[in-house]
Amino acid sequence: MNPSPSGVGTHMQIDIACPWCYIGKRRLETALDGYPHREEIEVTWHSYQLDPSLPEHYEGTEAEYLASRKGMPEEQVRQMFGHVAEQAAGEGLSYDFDALVVANSARAHELLHLAKDRGDADAVKEALLSAHFEHGADIGDVDTLVRVGVGAGLDEGEIRAALEDGRYAAAVASDIDMARQIGVTGVPFVVVDMKYAVSGAQPPEVFREVLDTAWSERTPAVQVVQSGDVCGPDGC
Repeated sequence: MNPSPSGVGTHMQIDIACPWCYIGKRRLETALDGYPHREEIEVTWHSYQLDPSLPEHYEGTEAEYLASRKGMPEEQVRQMFGHVAEQAAGEGLSYDFDALVVANSARAHELLHLAKDRGDADAVKEALLSAHFEHGADIGDVDTLVRVGVGAGLDEGEIRAALEDGRYAAAVASDIDMARQIGVTGVPFVVVDMKYAVSGAQPPEVFREVLDTAWSERTPAVQVVQSGDVCGPDGC
């Protein structure tokens, strides 16, 4: 995670399987939309896995999975889904927890790293999150990931080869290791210029405030050293 050399480097750590990450992504985008220095802010997406032990495919529902993992009654989990879906709807997202396929997100993160190398990270990140939360796609399935990647402009053969030989697995692991080193324990997590962090899907104004702070430090106020006689508004 290196800051942008000319502007403000913004790094967002997310898990494709995290519902708050899609909401946080939208809120960050809202904060950036119309921001005075938007063209000088570089956004980089980084991988994170909330449950790397999850099998490639889980036979139960999302409600059953979370109830088991968190030790909560399934009805309480469904109430939580209602709250999250309401927040998502406020950002223009249509979550469908009943259709959601529980799957390990590791391969999806590998696809994202391939997309970063090809300059298509934004499109693939958006497509993966939408496929998972809005369309019930299986993000652990290679054919599904190929469709997502091709739809975002990647080459089918390269996607299949990369997912088969695992060439980006180390990059995913490196992102997760870096997150641990800087104290990330949950996502979404945004780091601005490696100085300021925003944890959670905060409102756009929170992101803007942090961006303003980082930007002001990139362009410090002029320090005036006054010596000798000067002319001012009231004369010389």
